[in-house]
Amino acid sequence: MGAAEQLIQTSLLGEAIDAGPALVFVADDLMRYVAVNEAACKTLGYTRDELLAMRVTDVVADGEAPGQYYEMVAQGFRHGLATLTCRDGRTVRFAYRAERTTVGGLELFVSVGFAEG
Repeated sequence: MGAAEQLIQTSLLGEAIDAGPALVFVADDLMRYVAVNEAACKTLGYTRDELLAMRVTDVVADGEAPGQYYEMVAQGFRHGLATLTCRDGRTVRFAYRAERTTVGGLELFVSVGFAEG
């Protein structure tokens, strides 16, 4: 695949993930969101800028979230259910798979899943 084709592929994949039905959250090892997709924003009722100013513990309603996050950092992956708090105070269940990845030389954690109910 040539450079132009790879750029097109990357661009199309990025657009598909941003506009797709799955919620996607990318966070660093300090639980700061560094990227979120449009589905995550719409589901939770926050703008992208608002979510990018937040940490995982600002959104995940479960009091065990910090321990579970650091367990995921140590193991490199985690899957399960989490309760997410929406901007209007509602909560949604989030079935997810999270895994360590490297993007641009940075170690990050990508969580992908679907909101239930």
